[in-house]
Amino acid sequence: MKIEHPANDPRRPQYAHDYFTTASESPQQQLLAWRNRIGHILDVPVSNGQRDKGFRGSIDTHRFADLTLMDCRTDAVSQARSAARISTDGVRQFVFHVLVDGQIETTTGMHPKRAATQIKPGILALDMGQPMRMARTDCRLLAFFLPRELLASVVPEPESIHGNVVEYDSPLARLIPGYLAALSQTGPSTNPADFYDALKTCALLIAAAFGKDARLSGGARAAARAAVFGTIRRYIEANLHEPDLSPDSVLVASQLSRPTLYRMFESEGGLAAYIRNRRLSVAADELRRYPHKAVVEIAYGLGFNSASDFTRAFRRAFDMSPLDFRMFTL
Repeated sequence: MKIEHPANDPRRPQYAHDYFTTASESPQQQLLAWRNRIGHILDVPVSNGQRDKGFRGSIDTHRFADLTLMDCRTDAVSQARSAARISTDGVRQFVFHVLVDGQIETTTGMHPKRAATQIKPGILALDMGQPMRMARTDCRLLAFFLPRELLASVVPEPESIHGNVVEYDSPLARLIPGYLAALSQTGPSTNPADFYDALKTCALLIAAAFGKDARLSGGARAAARAAVFGTIRRYIEANLHEPDLSPDSVLVASQLSRPTLYRMFESEGGLAAYIRNRRLSVAADELRRYPHKAVVEIAYGLGFNSASDFTRAFRRAFDMSPLDFRMFTL
């Protein structure tokens, strides 16, 4: 999924953010406005009774290259993707519905049909190249669109997961909702390249969650491991200045088993060593960037118990004291 265009090339795919709401329409036009908004890919039946009572719906959309994240909130509504529409529109992405609140009943397939009900939070996989019919209560869901090719690189025969639901009963699946919600909140302020990388990581997490359910090959497990490792490293990076950051706090946040988590950091000398070394790297950067900032302030700000503990650890890592390092880099 590498972007080939250089950063200053106008052809380079750019991050785009869009927000849609029916609130600006009159109550009689709200459901019609919703249908017009999504009517290029879905059928939305509208009765006179539904139209007259109004409809609350919003879509907060984040797009980058071939990945799209939508935060959708709606009143009760029915939506469908028919075989006739599929034969004419050429849309063949996969979409994963991450239910946050509410209930969704989805029917997929031609014959025999398969029904899936999301009552508690879970992730529904839908192939836009296959028919489906969906009935929602008032709900909120995160819809994550990704290209068929990306999913196929992790999930053999991705068509087979159409209509499947993965519940949050595994460490891998439990990482996904919070990850997507954070992306939705921070997308507009995130560096576009970083946002794209984070979206792709999440795509691999979702694909691997379904892959695990389908008993996939080692390639899917490797993709899942890489995605989870990236998520944990970002968590550590974001909390380096928190005094409570420790292997135990990372264990709680990751929801992995202790042996699984610790194995991920064996090549780094262990999880505790990884956290310490990242803190020392940040400390070195702060010593250089803030020449008037006291060494003890930097030490305490990065979770070291004392200036002497920090100095000993810094000397082991860089073969010089923090003050010598600062003098050398000025």
